[in-house]
This record gives sequence, structure tokens and C-alpha cells, in this order.
Amino acid sequence: MPLDAGAPAPEVTAPNQDGEVVSPSTDGPTVVYFYPRDDTPGCTTEANQFQAEIDSYRDAGVAVYGVSTDSVDSHRDFCNAQGLEFDLLADPEATVADAFDVDANSGAAPRTTFVLLDGDVWRVYDSVSPDGHARAVLADLLDAGVVELSE
Repeated sequence: MPLDAGAPAPEVTAPNQDGEVVSPSTDGPTVVYFYPRDDTPGCTTEANQFQAEIDSYRDAGVAVYGVSTDSVDSHRDFCNAQGLEFDLLADPEATVADAFDVDANSGAAPRTTFVLLDGDVWRVYDSVSPDGHARAVLADLLDAGVVELSE
């Protein structure tokens, strides 16, 4: 079972698509979404929809990170092919997945999203449907008054 809302947000580091080691902020607001594989239909839909909303996320001060067990090279190719402007974290040993209690024992992480805020997990989305997810997460943050879009 993934971490529950209210649990302390794990502090993790992993290389992004450029091979740079990054650490998603646990102070947030930060979205960390796990997905099974680069360049597959559902994962491409989800990544493209986060990209379509990335300016709104940034206007609201929300960082977005995608995580899969794919390699840095796979992430680089996927980002280049899809024009993604946010970090994808390479987690081939599933250490990031383990920190969030996301079961990647099959070699791929199930589609699970965490919103981190003030050092804790604010919300967990389990068994995510990729279509519409990026917009729904942003809407939840806005509706709860956690963030607002800058003018």
C-alpha cells in the first residue's frame, strides 16, 4: 500500500532525464507521479497532459516530477520525443518507489500520484486513470485553497 495522506513525505534523490541528481521538495507543493513505462500509450497520455498543464502548475508554484523504473537514457528520449519540460526521475532500482511504498516488484511502478506539502503527503491518488489526471490534481489543489494561480 502506498504512503497515506498525512504521512511524512520521504526525502529522495534520483537522476533526471539529463543525468542530474535532483530532490523533489518535501515542503511543496510538489506532485510526484509514478508511472509504469516511458513511451507507452497511457504513460504518454499522462505525461502529455501534465505538460499541457505545466504552465498552470508553475503559475501556482507547484513542482511536478514523473518517476518510473526506466533509465536516464529512456527518460531523455521520452522527454525529447514528447517535448516534456519537467523532470522525469530514473528509478531503475525502485528506491524512490520504495520510499513512497509503491510496489515496483514487477519491474514497473503502478500509476500512483502523491502531492507533497509542508513536509507531509497531502494527498494520494491510487489506481490513476491517465486521461484527465493532471487537470484533476491541479483542480484539487486549487479547490482546496492550497494554491492559487498567479495573475
